[in-house]
Amino acid sequence: MAGAEGRGSPFPGLAEAALEGRCARALDWERRGAGREGPCSPSVRSARAPTSRPRVGSSRTRILMRRPSEAPPYTMALVSADSRIAELLTELHQLIKQTQEERSRSEHNLVNIQKTHERMQTENKISPYYRTKLRGLYTTAKADAEAECNILRKALDKIAEIKSLLEERRIAAKIAGLYNDSEPPRKTMRRGVLMTLLQQSAMTLPLWIGKPGDKPPPLCGAIPASGDYVAKPGDKVAARVKAVDGDEQWILAEVVSYSHATNKYEVDDIDEEGKERHTLSRRRIIPLPQWKANPETDPEALFQKEQLVLALYPQTTCFYRALIHTPPQRPQDDYSVLFEDTSYADGYSPPLNVAQRYVVACKEPKKK
Repeated sequence: MAGAEGRGSPFPGLAEAALEGRCARALDWERRGAGREGPCSPSVRSARAPTSRPRVGSSRTRILMRRPSEAPPYTMALVSADSRIAELLTELHQLIKQTQEERSRSEHNLVNIQKTHERMQTENKISPYYRTKLRGLYTTAKADAEAECNILRKALDKIAEIKSLLEERRIAAKIAGLYNDSEPPRKTMRRGVLMTLLQQSAMTLPLWIGKPGDKPPPLCGAIPASGDYVAKPGDKVAARVKAVDGDEQWILAEVVSYSHATNKYEVDDIDEEGKERHTLSRRRIIPLPQWKANPETDPEALFQKEQLVLALYPQTTCFYRALIHTPPQRPQDDYSVLFEDTSYADGYSPPLNVAQRYVVACKEPKKK
């Protein structure tokens, strides 16, 4: 999406507000003497609270601790984000309507072009009249197409902003510990659900659509991040960690934070069955692509045949070394890769499909 690179968070204070809200809850708890008598008076506790003290940060504790007029910072930030998302959805709907109107308006001109060509074929000649007429019709058609394209780019920008806001909202809710009362948090996500979410993330990765002459930006397809790039909280990355047996492996992880003082990331293992937090240096982190590359317009932004990569093995959350067997031929296509596997005579598995989202460069030398 043109102009999408470098975009910051529309609400950069969401996560900070969530942290501030947590601190405020802890201070409120201490001020009211919750450590001794609970978060409210005995009469209120007997009517609304269980006999055991509620867990700090639970929805019930939050309700008891705050007066109605005391909206925590993260709540106000989330409401602001929801309001902005509603505005963007309205604007997106209007842009879609404009696209349809523009397409309908230009249809008449396209019909005239077709009819003019039919008349030329019937007369079997290209007269100066038809040449001049076609030149004017094609000039108008080009202007109409550019106008429609501009509207579509604006719509894509709105969609990108909505997705960014939804991600910010998810991170803020995660930090603040907010959950729907009717759906309490589960300790772990079922593996089938996780695999479905990873597949959806790959399918919804936006396609880079640049203007004529634009080059694909960093993190589009195979193009790596710039040297000074710092992944944001919530970004998905390939992270090199030590396994239980001491061996190192590349896992799919989510960025929690980055310290400029130590130049290290804190990341969470995306697989909740082995949920762990790791502190890793920059060289152990590879940001995942943020746009799909279009093979029809930007083939140079794709890994090429027999290039060594790290690819997410299907139905797992681990990256393994592989060779590109076939690059994508169309925007919606996956890579076909050959994973290194000593159980096969030639040392490689049969071809397996892996989405652009989960294929990154491997800097290690190819095994002989």
